[in-house]
Amino acid sequence: MQIRQAGSQPSARAPGEYFTGTVRIDPLFPAVEPSRVAGNHVTFEPGARTAWHTHPFGQTLIVTSGFGRVQRWGGPIEEIRPGDVVSFEPGEKHWHGASPKAAMSHIAIQEALNGNPVEWLERVTDEQYGDHAGKGE
Repeated sequence: MQIRQAGSQPSARAPGEYFTGTVRIDPLFPAVEPSRVAGNHVTFEPGARTAWHTHPFGQTLIVTSGFGRVQRWGGPIEEIRPGDVVSFEPGEKHWHGASPKAAMSHIAIQEALNGNPVEWLERVTDEQYGDHAGKGE
């Protein structure tokens, strides 16, 4: 058994080449062999978001606070709120982040293939993100 005490792992700013805006990543648990599963608590300030990306085994997001957006390639932008669980299929191109006016936090859980849990793609443009007020804002 291992207990990771809250606050014992340092927060990190998400890398600017894969995120737009201010995003903080708080590690929850790393993938420890033989497991390939890791989890992070990710906080997006208003307007912040990921770039388009895929995960080799998919990804699960559990929204913990705030108001956000997700979109899969070719689909509409969807609103997400605390308690929502979002599941992306393996290889499904998508992005996620906060709404334009409210922050959003989620727990992100994904598996790595050959040590790599994500393939980063192009940035989500302001036009793709849409800066208009959503239904819940």
